[in-house]
Amino acid sequence: MIKTQVVVIGSGPGGYTAAFRAADLGKKVVLIERYDDLGGVCLNVGCIPSKALLHTAEIINEASDAQHLGVTFGEPNIDVDGVRSNKENIVTKLTGGIKALAKARKVQVITGYGKFVSANQIAISDSDEVIEFEQCIIAAGSRVTKIPAFPFDDDRVMDSTDALELKDVPKRLLIVGGGIIGLEMATVYDALGSEITVVELADQLIASADKDIVNPLFKRIKKQYKNIYLNTKVAKMEATDAGIKVDFEGKNAPETDTFDKVLVSIGRSPNGQLVDADKVGVEINEWGFIPVDKQMRTNINHIFAIGDIVGQPMLAHKAVHEAKVAAEVICGHKSGFDALTIPSVAYTDPEIAWTGKTEKELKEEGANYEKGVFPWAASGRSLSIGRSEGVTKGLFDAKTGRILGMGICGTNAGELIAEATLAIEMGCDMADIALTIHAHPTLSETTAFAAEMAEGTITDLLPPKKKR
Repeated sequence: MIKTQVVVIGSGPGGYTAAFRAADLGKKVVLIERYDDLGGVCLNVGCIPSKALLHTAEIINEASDAQHLGVTFGEPNIDVDGVRSNKENIVTKLTGGIKALAKARKVQVITGYGKFVSANQIAISDSDEVIEFEQCIIAAGSRVTKIPAFPFDDDRVMDSTDALELKDVPKRLLIVGGGIIGLEMATVYDALGSEITVVELADQLIASADKDIVNPLFKRIKKQYKNIYLNTKVAKMEATDAGIKVDFEGKNAPETDTFDKVLVSIGRSPNGQLVDADKVGVEINEWGFIPVDKQMRTNINHIFAIGDIVGQPMLAHKAVHEAKVAAEVICGHKSGFDALTIPSVAYTDPEIAWTGKTEKELKEEGANYEKGVFPWAASGRSLSIGRSEGVTKGLFDAKTGRILGMGICGTNAGELIAEATLAIEMGCDMADIALTIHAHPTLSETTAFAAEMAEGTITDLLPPKKKR
């Protein structure tokens, strides 16, 4: 029996943040992780390894696009083992760093699968260890969603974890799902030499973002990839000697085609029902999510939950902030999760990022809003780097001018979206953004230009005509 004040289940960005914050505030903490390495999905088989591979893809693509600059490179010699090794070295550094931080904070790490056996006890599977706790934070994350009818027992059918292992570069690769993860992997494998086909059930890629923000990416990859099938369903998938045979149902898709490999990327499912929390009275809804209040407390007063397991959006940066709230509440602080917005980023080429309300959401709500759209074709900085396809769109309250949301497609959109996110949290209006002097020439000034387009003060373009 191990007795502790706080136990945290799961060591992803939310889990280790919660454990470290509670320890910093003076609590005795035990951190349970089912795998040998700390860091969860994000560090081991998600955010970090994918960004390492995407950086490699970016270098390959930039070299390929440099011809218009008057510089021509030869065909790249891609060492897949070297690419994989670089990715793994980055992951090892980060997971090792978390392990060192846990040790420095005297957080006891238990390796094994933890499940509730009572409202104050967690047993470790395949072990005689039991942790007795005063307070618990469930940070057990999520897992890839799989369609049972697909032949996942064949290693030619991959999920995102398999794709990140980069065992080889298939000649023909089908991506099932045109969301963020699928398109990021498409970016990687396209740069490494695969012929890419994407199939998406919805009528646009990255369906949660506004279509006009996704369009610059869509137009670029439509030229690069073999096929992109929208409004199309994968009806059947069969493993054959020739490859993975796929049957499609869609207006513009063929009835059938065969691929060397298939990546199925249709979302993630929460692990709420996998730690037996429901057996001790913790409420879990029909989707497997654990409902919590603003203090991240479940219906059981001393049990908290954070991250993917409490609901959308399933993003590491959301989990980190929720983790601090849970740890601080446990330690007696007046803390609550009250984010006005949570930014989303697709690290594709070009990147797509959005924060606050989308235009789709504002229309559905019947909101009275102003829109300012600045095309990057009018940006000196975007032209100088040869990437003029981007766009920045600002959405503002028509009466007060207060910023409601922003979407960006273009180089470094994931970095640029931070300004709009802060502006929403600070309650800025379009004048606040437009009157803030941005360095020139930069991509960041497209944020100010979008605000100027909304208020009609733009001079770098003709201002849109406003109704009186």
